[in-house]
Amino acid sequence: MAHPMAAGTAPGQRQLNGPQTTGREYRNLSTAEHDMVVQYDVGVPMRDGTVLRADIRRPASGGLFPALLSAAPYPRQLQDLGAPAGVIEAGASDFWVPRGYGHVIANLRGTVGSGGTWGAFDSQERRDLYDLVEWVAAQPGCDGGVGMIGISYYAMTQLAATSQRPPHLRAVFPFDVTVSLREAAYHNGLLSSGFIGPWLNTVGVLSAHGDRVYRGPVANLLRRVFAAPAVHRRFATTGGAAVVRALRLTGRLPHAGRPWNDLWNAVAVDHPTRDVWWAERDLTPLLAGVDIPVYLGSEWSNVPLHLPGAFAAWDALSSNPHVRLSILGEHGLPWPWESMHLEALAWFDLWLKGRETGILDGPPIRYRLPGADGIDGSDGAGGWRTSDVWPPPADHTELALNADASLGGAEHQGARSYATPDLAAPGLPDVIAWTTGPLTADVDVVGHGELQLTASSSATDTAWIALLQDVAPDGSVSDVTQGWLRAGLREVDEAASTLGRPVLPQRRSVPVPPDRPVRYRIPLVPAARRFGRGHRIRLALTSDDTSRNAHAMLNFTHTPVGDDTVNTVYSSSRLLLPVLR
Repeated sequence: MAHPMAAGTAPGQRQLNGPQTTGREYRNLSTAEHDMVVQYDVGVPMRDGTVLRADIRRPASGGLFPALLSAAPYPRQLQDLGAPAGVIEAGASDFWVPRGYGHVIANLRGTVGSGGTWGAFDSQERRDLYDLVEWVAAQPGCDGGVGMIGISYYAMTQLAATSQRPPHLRAVFPFDVTVSLREAAYHNGLLSSGFIGPWLNTVGVLSAHGDRVYRGPVANLLRRVFAAPAVHRRFATTGGAAVVRALRLTGRLPHAGRPWNDLWNAVAVDHPTRDVWWAERDLTPLLAGVDIPVYLGSEWSNVPLHLPGAFAAWDALSSNPHVRLSILGEHGLPWPWESMHLEALAWFDLWLKGRETGILDGPPIRYRLPGADGIDGSDGAGGWRTSDVWPPPADHTELALNADASLGGAEHQGARSYATPDLAAPGLPDVIAWTTGPLTADVDVVGHGELQLTASSSATDTAWIALLQDVAPDGSVSDVTQGWLRAGLREVDEAASTLGRPVLPQRRSVPVPPDRPVRYRIPLVPAARRFGRGHRIRLALTSDDTSRNAHAMLNFTHTPVGDDTVNTVYSSSRLLLPVLR
């Protein structure tokens, strides 16, 4: 019989939202049989004397158990609130503790009652994570084995901890990770101001409060409301766009200026190009020697933030034999985060309890193919594709950006022009698009695409913002992926680049020669999509996605670049799409 206080998928349990596995049946999993006890606001000393704050949830039955650590700047007190908020991402304690795991949720330095000053993914944070892992391992009731769990920033701290190799860290499960803070703040030179500013402000607002608010009467009433099954089920489709809107509203509330304004100035003003400040916040070179088991994941819709990080981490961990990767379909990671818990249980039961669960069976990469028949985000095994390598074997199909607005086919030579919003007019729009004819057969696009753009600009700098879409026969449109590039930062190390990968480093700004054609390589964020028979492929291009005529995935808009400009795109431009063999 199901444990009455446990979350899960069995009858009688609090039902978890979202997909729970990658379509596989697991064996020998821990069952829910323990009650839970809680310790709030426990002090955790760091090596420099700074004290962080943590909540500890553990089995009430006594004995020794492995522990899972979740660490982020978000309020630890809200992780059981049950609200559809983008800061509730530590995982469901009422799933883990009944199954024989401790769950420790800690606030990073300088946030929500923890001492010190938050440095946002800096080297001090990595040292603190080492100390947190070792402190958890030494606590009464812990058997010495520690894993880490959580999505988004909770995932970033997992990889940061692995880079320090704490002796008691046995395995991590970082879904929706970012490897470099620069990649969260800038898209190939374009400041992602629609996200990064509101996010920093929100962390500041949330850090201004504590138990009186987060564990007070109003919060406790909300816990009861959100726990109602009918209410909770409605959160299963909470999307990233809604979370960004909530961040923007929350970030407008009053909060202390420091360090939040200092961090914003560092990101947006003091360090506009890659330098040592960003290098300190880049895990890429630190992951090369990591051998701790890592289960990476994301969802195809998280194009402007975490999806690129999953593949960047996969590449950085290429020498680690214990890495797995799963990319989910639509609504794969709703808030509050409690999806993929059975998958994570199979992972941690193997590495922290020594149970053979089947989590390592089959190829290391599993992914959904949105647009294919029967792909609806459910757990049906038939919807999952597998691969031994990333990207899967594919041939790059070239599609011409023709002067007649068609995409592909025989080249119609010429050019098309558009302008930034203040210059746009009925005959000169601020967004232009190219579209294929109806496809005569299904086309499965999986991997890294690229826009090879030949274009001129009337200004010395501009932005290139590309959006790939699937247009159904009924005219409905689905976003697939995006690519971005600041024209002034087009000079790259070509020898280090590969098709469709971010071309780095961006060393310095080089003015664009006005009204002269320039060749650009714009990587598209990796994607998977079946463009069905009768559908059309569309590529839209703009230089200002804050325009009301433009569209940015998940509402991640960018700070406009340079002066008003008229941009011209020539038909020698090509869209390269990886089509599965």
